[in-house]
Amino acid sequence: MRTGSDQGGQEQEPPSFMPSRHRRPESAASAPAASARHSRRQQELPSFSPSSRGATQPTQVGRTRTARRTSGSSRTTPRPAAQPAPSGNGWGNGGGRGNQGLRSGTALAHKHPVRRFIGILLLIILLALVVLAGGGWFWINARLNHEQMLTEAPGSGATTWLLLGSDQRDGSPGAGQDTSITGFRTDTILVLTKPRHGAASLISVPRDSLVKEDGRYMKINAVAYTSGYRSLASQIEDITGHKVDHVALIRFGGLSKVVDAMGGVNLCYDADVNDARSGMVWSRGCHQADGGMTLAFTRMRYSDPKGDFGRAERQRQAISAITSKALQPSVLLNPVTAGKVLSAGLDSLVVDERANAIDLVRMVLAFRSASGPKGVTGSLYWTNPNYFPNRRVGSTVLLDQARNTELFDQLVQGSHDPGTVGGN
Repeated sequence: MRTGSDQGGQEQEPPSFMPSRHRRPESAASAPAASARHSRRQQELPSFSPSSRGATQPTQVGRTRTARRTSGSSRTTPRPAAQPAPSGNGWGNGGGRGNQGLRSGTALAHKHPVRRFIGILLLIILLALVVLAGGGWFWINARLNHEQMLTEAPGSGATTWLLLGSDQRDGSPGAGQDTSITGFRTDTILVLTKPRHGAASLISVPRDSLVKEDGRYMKINAVAYTSGYRSLASQIEDITGHKVDHVALIRFGGLSKVVDAMGGVNLCYDADVNDARSGMVWSRGCHQADGGMTLAFTRMRYSDPKGDFGRAERQRQAISAITSKALQPSVLLNPVTAGKVLSAGLDSLVVDERANAIDLVRMVLAFRSASGPKGVTGSLYWTNPNYFPNRRVGSTVLLDQARNTELFDQLVQGSHDPGTVGGN
């Protein structure tokens, strides 16, 4: 367990490849789209060309005539060979197959009442969906909790979400009841990147990553509490070299309600666990987990041989499972279930000042893409997972700034190959 003594100590200057607070990316100039305009040539239609209903057509010798419609009779009447075929009536006339298939609107309505009924029904459903979508848009936006979280750094061309899991010490198992630590901690930090072209990515930031805030060394999971979420976003921009476009904070206490609302999720862990600190009791393999077990699954680290790195892997797995379950027809197309999931999710969510309902939809789709076979997942690169800058801070993770900058340059451009990245 990485803890720091409350006693102060001489701060050691870490290697020069720590994130610089003054580095900001330059916005890439997008090349203007040039479109050529072509003039349309007027073409004369031959006198026998099919026309729209009642339209007046020019003939080859400059005279005009009006196209004739059928009388509406369903009987097939022989037509002289020299007479041109009538124009289509909008109900699937083949044009070159004589009178077969020709029907007036009245005749077809009598012969195909089911087709007409289905068309009207589809129109009603379409209108209902438009109304519901519009109402849902306003309802979600009205329920969103906003907070000032973004910096004024220039954009990078891709869209980047900073996803945070906040430990509010709400009394639930594994929430961290250490009375020597005041305030909350953002123990889950994920960077979700969706480039314009190429694979989406989901990268974990170790909670004990060493940063320097206001001239003082600390672990990155304490930055939001000491200096605010905008400072945390700025730290992530220093590490990645690119702007954070949106921030979404999920309170740990609300995670279990979301999972329970959708009927549980399937999670896998290849070890037996009985961890009293997180409340995780697990037998090796895959199980359907309810909200409480999912919460413990994402918090457990003391019984994990890989510590925080293993916990980060399980956090990505849990969020991926929740996202996939939320997009299944059994949830998405069930108004009651979908309403419960959405309501529970919004209650536990805080977003940046610019986020809206569409941004949340795009975030979920990007997360699903990043978690798929064509996505990029993993953690930041580091050089020392047990670095001691001083006694006050304790053990930290010293990041490899050069490799992380190169990594996110590729992720933003969409040029990185799918797979797992990060580590030493």
